[in-house]
Amino acid sequence: MFINRNTFLLFVIVCLVPVDAAAAIKNPFHTATPTSGIQSGKITIKVTIDAPSESHDVKAWIPYPVTDQFQKIEDVKIEGNFDNYAVLGQNEPGNIALYAEWNKPKNQQRYVLYSFKVTAKERLMGRFSSVEPGVPQYISKFIKSTKYIPIGGKIGELSKTITKGKKTIAQKHKAIFTWIVENTHRDPGVQGCGLGIVERTLASKSGKCADLSSVYVALARGAGIPAREVFGLRLGKKDGSTDMTKGNHCWAEYYQPGYGWVQTDPADVTKLMFIRNIKPDQAGDISDYYVNNVDQYRIVLGRGGRGIFLNPRQSDGTLNYFMYPYAEIEGKSLEWLAAQKKLKYSITFTKTQ
Repeated sequence: MFINRNTFLLFVIVCLVPVDAAAAIKNPFHTATPTSGIQSGKITIKVTIDAPSESHDVKAWIPYPVTDQFQKIEDVKIEGNFDNYAVLGQNEPGNIALYAEWNKPKNQQRYVLYSFKVTAKERLMGRFSSVEPGVPQYISKFIKSTKYIPIGGKIGELSKTITKGKKTIAQKHKAIFTWIVENTHRDPGVQGCGLGIVERTLASKSGKCADLSSVYVALARGAGIPAREVFGLRLGKKDGSTDMTKGNHCWAEYYQPGYGWVQTDPADVTKLMFIRNIKPDQAGDISDYYVNNVDQYRIVLGRGGRGIFLNPRQSDGTLNYFMYPYAEIEGKSLEWLAAQKKLKYSITFTKTQ
């Protein structure tokens, strides 16, 4: 349903919990510990589009986070000079976008101002069962090879070499995580979070979070571990307001049978190693944490999905992944990262406790 900006309606959106998430919630071991950290505040996102005043077809899609067991999203406010907007489920189940369109000439920038309050919990691993059952059938798609997550050829061979002698998913996961930490490094010259091209990242053994997370998912799937990418946004740590416009972050999660989805972030280990100028054998405490946990200074914007069509479908080809605002003018996509020339956006986080 589209909402005309001159119509005032109250919508209650009920998000159904996916089957795998529901199973995880019922599992008494799949809970954040009582001592897990919490970060709360308000996120404000402003997106502006410099389109010719006579344009009749201007569209924007913005990732729209939802409440789950580790993050609470509330008090959502949407403003702008759009002609219509809607909050729509995307083709990747569980992902949602704020969609806005301008279909009349305007003698000003098109803009959307979108804000919400968030409370994020540290995502901590619970206790794994001593017995590791088989992978449920509905999770099997997360073991498959795709154009963006290839698992055959040299990638599959590397995965098998890394996990040789490892029997369980937990053991194989740890081996792959450790290999990435010990054999790749952060490349500060990569724009944004990177493109997540697995073969290129393995060839250079360097990249940023989307690159290393994609490598993790490919190697995990090659070893028979269900895995997927997570696309998110960091939260500021300081009191007051923090500019988080460049704060997008990618990590991964793998499926532990009998437990559920487990967070993992080898890219944050390589980032902290780069910042601290330390080697892998000096990063034991960081690796021990991020191998199965992630901090409270982040929220999930979406999961999985590469080479995607949005809803409503964009005109200018598939999207590598959906983590940044995306826009089109008269069916042509706008530069989404490098220069922010016609598509501009800012993200501010204001801490409340």
